[in-house]
Amino acid sequence: MSVTRRSVLEQLAAATDATRRETTTFEALATTLDTDEPTVESHVDGLTACELAKPYPDGSVRITITGEELLALDTDELVVVDSP
Repeated sequence: MSVTRRSVLEQLAAATDATRRETTTFEALATTLDTDEPTVESHVDGLTACELAKPYPDGSVRITITGEELLALDTDELVVVDSP
């Protein structure tokens, strides 16, 4: 199964909280998504460029409020987000 950037964002939303700044790890995301850490890191880099994820120096990561709001739109269509 191919892991998509959206599936990484959705898992970040399930595992973290922007308001409370609760985080998870790349390892935990990779395990949950049944993929390798470099794949997750690549997707998180893309999400970070669009301000949808926030990585920390200790290796943890969380969704941002913007990421939560994007998912709250609950669209089944393709959404294009460009980095600022």
